[in-house]
Amino acid sequence: MKVSADSSTATRPRTSRAKCATPRPEGFRLEGPSRRLDPRIHAYRPDIADVELAGLLFAPHYARAEPCRCVVDSVIVRARPSEQAPATSQLVYGEGFALIDKAGDWAWGRCAHDDYVGYVPAAALGAMAAPTHRIVAPLALVFANPDIKAPIVRTLSIGARIAAEEEDGFLRVVDGYIHARHAAPLDVTAPDATAVAESLIGTPYRWGGRGADGIDCSGLVQRALELAGFDAPRDSDMQRDQLGTLLDGDATPMRGDLIFFPGHVGMMVDGERLIHANAYWMATVIEPLADVTARLQPLHDHPITARRRISI
Repeated sequence: MKVSADSSTATRPRTSRAKCATPRPEGFRLEGPSRRLDPRIHAYRPDIADVELAGLLFAPHYARAEPCRCVVDSVIVRARPSEQAPATSQLVYGEGFALIDKAGDWAWGRCAHDDYVGYVPAAALGAMAAPTHRIVAPLALVFANPDIKAPIVRTLSIGARIAAEEEDGFLRVVDGYIHARHAAPLDVTAPDATAVAESLIGTPYRWGGRGADGIDCSGLVQRALELAGFDAPRDSDMQRDQLGTLLDGDATPMRGDLIFFPGHVGMMVDGERLIHANAYWMATVIEPLADVTARLQPLHDHPITARRRISI
């Protein structure tokens, strides 16, 4: 590919930009082979792109991402800068966000844990002390004092990241105290990802969700693997293509195996049952794999598209 552009004719005014936004110099030429970039995990728009993509595509402006964190209990990541736009993912308290552009009340960038691109309300982002712990219970209560009878200040979802210090069986955080049983140091991982998923049984199904207030199929798998110390991409097709080892169709299912369907994923609890967040039950449930495939059989000749095994 060979592209020439004069940046002076391509720019347009904007309300605000992330730090270090820079126009390309006049007469800049991009040469070399092009590659197809997945817009879900590569931050680019017609007017601006992440500076890390400068060698891969042309944009009238590039910006260096400004690291931020989610400072609210949770926030939905959206496809467009509107509360009415489709949900694509979710950040919970303390998770990172790479801010690339800010316009009005909305920030655009990528989630730090998986590079997923989208918009969040700018008010949901800010700076905080470097996290030391992660919430490992489905929900953790933040008490006003180190006492389980104290008033509740807020609740934090599984996966939330906190800066904490131990104090009398509690963890002291910026606005209260969390019981030590509800969190663990960041370097401590769960021995069984499936057990993490099982702790979320009954969680409502929510498209784009990754927390205890609502979770989707790939969000459940991503969160369970994360707490077990394994990074996973956001969407089920990415997980199908990137995670673990592909199994033969006649392989005997084992606990922790990932089973993929058209647009869906679940995790085996044992040789016969699957745990998955799904819109059929509108919840995270365990049910026989045979029941799931039977529901899909009238719609798909091959309800199961892949089986993958992860060694953690």
